[in-house]
Parts: sequence; C-alpha cells; structure tokens
Amino acid sequence: MRLSRIIMALTIGLAVVAAPTAAGAAQPQPTPSPTGSPQPTPYPPQPPVLTVNPSTIYVGDTTTLSGFGFGPNEVVDITVTITPLAAGLPGQSTVRRSDGSTVAMAPVAFRAAAPTHFTVVTDAAGNFTTTYTPDTPGQYLFTAVGQTTGRTASATLTVLARPQPSPSPTKTHYPTHKPWPPHGGKLPVTGDKLGTPLAVGGGLVGVGVVLMIAGLAWRRRGRFGGSTR
Repeated sequence: MRLSRIIMALTIGLAVVAAPTAAGAAQPQPTPSPTGSPQPTPYPPQPPVLTVNPSTIYVGDTTTLSGFGFGPNEVVDITVTITPLAAGLPGQSTVRRSDGSTVAMAPVAFRAAAPTHFTVVTDAAGNFTTTYTPDTPGQYLFTAVGQTTGRTASATLTVLARPQPSPSPTKTHYPTHKPWPPHGGKLPVTGDKLGTPLAVGGGLVGVGVVLMIAGLAWRRRGRFGGSTR
C-alpha cells in the first residue's frame, strides 16, 4: 500500500515538472535561416544625394559637385544635359522690337566645350566631390548613376552670361600749348657765360681810370696856372 502511494506521488511530480517543457515545445519555433545567407537589412538605405554649390554662376566660373550615398569605391557616371535659359532671366542679351519693347535672346542650338559626360570614383563611405567649369550659358542638369549599385541622383545649375562692362564716356581732348620759353623753360645761351661780363667790366674799369687820371691832371694844371699870374 505504501509502495503504491510512493509510486503515485513520483508519477505526479514528474508530470508537473515535464508540463512546462512540453508546453514550450508545442509552440511554433522560427525557421532557422540557411547557413551563409545574408540577413535582411532592418531599414532600407537612404537614397543618394547630388548637390551643386553654388547653384547659380557666370560663364567661366567653377562650381562644386558633391555626391553622397553611393556604393563604396564605386564608379559613378555623370551626364550633363544643357538647355537654353528661359527668356527674362538675368544675363540674357536683349533686342528692341519695332514697337519699342524688348525681348530676351536665347540661343536655339549651341555646342558646349565643357564635357557632357564624365566619371568619378567614390570613397570608402560612398561619397565624392568634383568641380565643373561651364563655358556656355544655360540650364545644366547633372545626373549621377552608380555603375555597381545603380543608384541615381540629380542636381541643376544655372549658368548666366557674364555681363559686359559699360562703355566709358568719351573724353574731350584739348590742344596742349607749348611752354615758353622753349628748351624746358630756359632761355638759350649764346657765347661764353663769363667772357662777356668780364670784358664789359674790364672796359668800364679802364674808362674810369682814364677819367680819374684826366681829372687829376686837369686840376693840377689849373692850380699851377693860377699861381703864375
């Protein structure tokens, strides 16, 4: 009797212990992924971005293109599409109509010497930076496509015609008068500079000496002549 009670108690105890394990095993378990297969990304990658700075320049100036979010060390193709500027934008030439109004001139077709297709290589983070110098006015559309990832981004650039400098007012030229006296403001010198003054001075001194001697002789003659009478 006691033995049967002990066996029953052990059976009940084993049933209580095994119940949670059996309940957990009954729940559906996640299917394990195959070995070596990549795990799905919890969030989709951000789309790439292409920027142009500055976005409005004059012909001959340089702008900077920057790309972000491409593949690491990826070759990116950049295509440039150029369209004429819309009428009325600054930097356009204008013509005057017969009624006095003006209209902006836009080229119908042109060929830009700047490249319309080139490639760049991204860094380890999938970014790149390059420069571009347009030589034709117009609206530029840059489209960047990654050769490996196929990611695409675009940006626009406005290129204006460089303004022409305004003409300077016409200057009136007046006749210039020659200075007087000529030869740089100095009178011409003829002959010796010191010979003429010395000659004139010596002559005057000689005449003075002669007159002085004649005067003394005249006085002496008059004095002796008065004493004999």
